Amino acid sequence: MNSLLPQLHEGHAPITMHQLFRDALEAYDDWVDGADAPTVYYQGMPVPIAVVFDHMRDCTDILPNNMVSAITERLTKPWSSNSPLDEMTFSTAARVMCVLIRKREMRRSGSDINAFIRRFEKLRSDRADG
Repeated sequence: MNSLLPQLHEGHAPITMHQLFRDALEAYDDWVDGADAPTVYYQGMPVPIAVVFDHMRDCTDILPNNMVSAITERLTKPWSSNSPLDEMTFSTAARVMCVLIRKREMRRSGSDINAFIRRFEKLRSDRADG
C-alpha cells in the first residue's frame, strides 16, 4: 500500500502528502468509537490513516501551526521541543498519531476480547449449573 503514496525526497514530502496528512487528522477526529480505523483517499484509492501517518514518520518538514494544535491537544503532557521556535515536524506528529491509533485499536480489540471472555465464562457457569 505504501508504494501508492509518493516517496519523500531527502526528508521532504510533496504538498499532496501534507494535504493527505491533514485529511488523515480530520478522519481521526471523526473516528466513531467501536468502528474500524478510517481511511482517506489518494488518487481515488482508499488508504488507511495509519498508513498515511506511518509513511510520514521520516518527514522533516515543519508542521503548520493549525495541525500542531490538532496534535498537541491529544497529548497527555504539554508539548515542548528544543527548537527556539518550538516547531513540530511531520515526523514527530506522525509518530504521535501512530501511537494514538495503536492505543485506540488496542482498547477496541481489548473490549472485544473482554466481551468474549464474559460470554465464555457465562457459558461455562451455565454448563456447570445444568
